[in-house]
Amino acid sequence: MPTLNQNSSLPRAVFIAFLMLVVIAGWTIAAKSDPNPASRENWKTDFTKTSIEFSDVMSGGPPKDGIPSIDDPKFVSINEADQFDDREPVIGLQINGDARAYPLSVLMWHEIANDVVGGKAVTITFCPLCNAAIVFDATIEGKRHQFGTTGRLRNSDLLMYDRVSESWWQQFSGEAVIGSYTGKLLRILPSRLESYGNFKKRFPKGKVLVPNNPQTRNYGSNPYVRYDSNSSPFLFRGSLPKNIEAMARVVVVRDEGGPIIIAMEKLRKQVIMEINGFKFHWQEGQASALDTREISDGREVGNVTVQRENKDVAYDVTFAFVAHAFHPKVEILQ
Repeated sequence: MPTLNQNSSLPRAVFIAFLMLVVIAGWTIAAKSDPNPASRENWKTDFTKTSIEFSDVMSGGPPKDGIPSIDDPKFVSINEADQFDDREPVIGLQINGDARAYPLSVLMWHEIANDVVGGKAVTITFCPLCNAAIVFDATIEGKRHQFGTTGRLRNSDLLMYDRVSESWWQQFSGEAVIGSYTGKLLRILPSRLESYGNFKKRFPKGKVLVPNNPQTRNYGSNPYVRYDSNSSPFLFRGSLPKNIEAMARVVVVRDEGGPIIIAMEKLRKQVIMEINGFKFHWQEGQASALDTREISDGREVGNVTVQRENKDVAYDVTFAFVAHAFHPKVEILQ
């Protein structure tokens, strides 16, 4: 996705206005060809099959794989991972006794990591524009798949693609929306968006993802400075929710009877909530990944856990505008 260049000589407001004009011009030019850029990017996707309107798809700036996924992840032990601050957000995942932390300071620059954890093929994803950190079971029809970035967005959310059929998948829902897999759903696996300090306490012998080549990107920094303090999202043209700020964080649980969406501020005030058998808990100690330039200095947003029958369940901490875009009829509890 495009970044806000804080080193530009232009004032930030002027720079953003200029960038938006460029983006809008790009929308106009690409409206008829996107998202079927076969002549430019050699897609093998079957674009005749889709469950969405092509007009809802927008370019995020980079081309196919322009934001490179991590396909050969490198890990170190907690004792070796001294570059991470305890307040930094990580995706904590444990499968069959294999515990791994995926720092957002690394995923910020890749958005997707393909891995095998506890013998299970998984895809770890983070969409910065939605603050959506979601882990998927990467086995489809009995075959392991890897995923990459399309360079496209829908509702400001990452559209990823699998490298078998090159179908396009919505990261927020795990649903294939374009291509031969259209209509299929990836299974979302329980994970935690938690502070690195919390992960260390839970899994003192766990592993931590580190960059394969630390010199290639400015790992540890946030290219979307103050993004989650904006009054409106970037690269989004849908309707915004009422009675809650578009960029307010919300917790989403996809229950069989329909999603449960709770404003983070409500959970922070109540600390513990129980709804439909789900137990929600908030605890301080996690920095925002989308606030200050240095992620470890980000403002407090807190840790969330969601459990049912004392077991972790899959959940997502995202922005209110995202939850509203994909679940417009579901009330956000405030």
